Amino acid sequence: MCRTLSAFPITCLERAKEFKTRLGIFLHKSDLGYETGNAGKFEWNNKQSKERSFSEDVLGWKESFDLLLSSKNGVAAFHAFLKTEFSEENLEFWLACEEFKKIRSAAKLASRAHRIFEEFICSEAPKEVNIDHETRELTRMNLQTATATCFDVAQGKTHTLMEKDSYPRFLKSPAYQDLAAQASSTNASPSSCSPAEPLHT
Repeated sequence: MCRTLSAFPITCLERAKEFKTRLGIFLHKSDLGYETGNAGKFEWNNKQSKERSFSEDVLGWKESFDLLLSSKNGVAAFHAFLKTEFSEENLEFWLACEEFKKIRSAAKLASRAHRIFEEFICSEAPKEVNIDHETRELTRMNLQTATATCFDVAQGKTHTLMEKDSYPRFLKSPAYQDLAAQASSTNASPSSCSPAEPLHT
């Protein structure tokens, strides 16, 4: 007998639906404008979700900041939170740097480097990140011969800033606390959410 949705208790399906709805509301306005692929979009069936349950993914976000950043849904949720604090530029810069490192064309690398610098690093940039003057000038000098590592120092500074400042507030936010509680509830009742065993004849 196949394990289909009909094998799950109604309460389990309702709880899963509610869980998905809550995260959907949390991420509703998350939309990363920079070239970061689909990082700002909620993905219920992404690669990570195939390897472990989505509730475990959500609970894993509090284990470490890097684990949060390794999850597309985690990044989207964190970005949604940062938008409520009007401080999403640090994450967007970090993501832009990650995409920048994937470029193989020298011409495209130089062009993209200047775009990132003008959007996030230079004084009065539209999404100016919070870095010190020394790092800003070092990055400016690196642009003279753009390489995949020219933003490493600035990216590292924003990573540290988010990890020590924004990340703890995210974990304490009502939105994440509510989501984590729902995830814990899902994990805590495996018997009610386990598919029925196949019939033996």
